[in-house]
Amino acid sequence: MEFSKQSHCVYYARYHLVFCTKYRRKILKHGLGAYIQVLLKAVTRQYPDIAVYEINTDEDHVHLLVSIPPKMSVSHAVNIFKSNSARAMRKRFSFLNKMYYDEGVGVWSPGYFVSTVGVNEEIIRKYIEHQGAEDGGQVKLVL
Repeated sequence: MEFSKQSHCVYYARYHLVFCTKYRRKILKHGLGAYIQVLLKAVTRQYPDIAVYEINTDEDHVHLLVSIPPKMSVSHAVNIFKSNSARAMRKRFSFLNKMYYDEGVGVWSPGYFVSTVGVNEEIIRKYIEHQGAEDGGQVKLVL
């Protein structure tokens, strides 16, 4: 297990994110699906505290496995991914401007799915339950 560090914390905070195209339009085919993966990975250049571990697309949605630092909200990270990628996609693929003709309508649907990914809950429960039970500094429970 790989932990991340900041000046005052050590963390393991991984999330499964899913967000969909506006109106569930199937635009993430062929080159656009590959391009969106490049765009989403590029977010880490501007935000080095965000780590992208996996990305995959279907025709109308994106799955990401990411690490987001505790100082940043999940909704803020999702906003970063969506806004940066939508702007670049509209710039490169002009057909999106026709498909989403209204300036106020983005490429992405406003909602998203998020799920935490971490250490098995049962392991954490046992670890907490056995705190203070170690004998002479010897750990009885192996994580």
